[in-house]
Amino acid sequence: MSDPKVNAVEDALVADAKSSQIQLAKDDTSGGTILGRLLQCQCCSMTHKFWETQPVGQFKDIQDTSLPEGPIEPATLVSEVKQEPYNLLGQFEWTICDVNSDDVCSEMYNFLKENNSEGGYIKYNYSREYLRWALCPPGYYQSWHIGVRVKTSKKLVAFISGVPTRIRVRDEVVKMAKINFLCVHKKLRSKGLAPLMIKELTRRVHLQNIWQAAYTSRHILSRPVTSCRYWVRMLNPKKLIDAGLTRLRDRMTMSRTVKLYKLPDAPITPGFREMERRDVPAVTELLKNYLCQFGVATDFDENDVKHWLLPRENIIDSYLVVSPETHDVTDFCSFYTNSTTIPGNRKYTTVKGAYSYCNVSTLTSLPQLMNDALIVSKQKGFDVFYASDVMQNESFLKELRFYPGCGQVHYYLYNYRLRNALKPSELRIVL
Repeated sequence: MSDPKVNAVEDALVADAKSSQIQLAKDDTSGGTILGRLLQCQCCSMTHKFWETQPVGQFKDIQDTSLPEGPIEPATLVSEVKQEPYNLLGQFEWTICDVNSDDVCSEMYNFLKENNSEGGYIKYNYSREYLRWALCPPGYYQSWHIGVRVKTSKKLVAFISGVPTRIRVRDEVVKMAKINFLCVHKKLRSKGLAPLMIKELTRRVHLQNIWQAAYTSRHILSRPVTSCRYWVRMLNPKKLIDAGLTRLRDRMTMSRTVKLYKLPDAPITPGFREMERRDVPAVTELLKNYLCQFGVATDFDENDVKHWLLPRENIIDSYLVVSPETHDVTDFCSFYTNSTTIPGNRKYTTVKGAYSYCNVSTLTSLPQLMNDALIVSKQKGFDVFYASDVMQNESFLKELRFYPGCGQVHYYLYNYRLRNALKPSELRIVL
């Protein structure tokens, strides 16, 4: 089981790459460091025709210490950016997907649900409310929500999106586009649509005088900034086993498994409560002070905190710890909601997943804080909890009985070079 948003990005591009006989390297987790793994795997000698033409980190540059950090290509005048959209094949046309339209949002929901699946079995179920939350942050551009339709039927057959964000890289805050939800209809994944959609979105981003972007993939496309792994914590093991998403371990019974993953009835940290609107300034300040220690991190202001972190039912849950003595906000945790649909299962049709989003530990230990997050997510009816090994998350994963998921998530920056790859613990971006 893995992050659904990661599965949304690049699957179509990989199909296009395969059609051009482009070989993608397999993950190699045997090395002790990110750089070590990259040097040991076959990625360094492989070619990827599309990404080799783009201003992204390249494997051939790994040992070239003379290359500067920062933008790979300089910004140009917006007036010099291509003003017209790229040409599509004759039967297709570009469209802007207005997620504020109930009809269009439902169309996107159904398209992503049917064409964004894990091995054709598990279907990732982005709710309409989730799509609006993910695609409409402060200052978003509707023109960055790009679809491809069949001219005759007007059927939606491809989608890609970007939203504006600010990401601090080392000591510089850079305006970027955060890219997500790249998805092409299953029957069109050898038509060259994905690279063309990436180029068209890049053009529209440049028209807003933004020249960098951040994105993720399950596949090695070029030289990643870092590679992370999602870990899984069962909250409702009986349901997950009955649904066929996992199995009993050797020499384990169902009753022993349920007991192993049992959680307390209530959070144990004094002052642990749900975030409220009045907490926005304190949470913003807490985040700013905490995130400065990471090499690459999202730069939050109060408007960002209101949008991304204020609790929304079935979208985002956020909790904080208030000191009983000083009444200051000292710790923070959050998780967003994404469910999966399991076709053909007679007993269960949906599994409700919680995804760790942003956590800040100052006075409360991170394992204790996250244990409270597991408790409240279980109370809210979640079946499984996911967390990647970014930030300081490694400190609680094994202690709280998470187990590693399949595959890795590779993080990339477009048109921005880091001389050395980051450790996952140096990253605080969740895409």
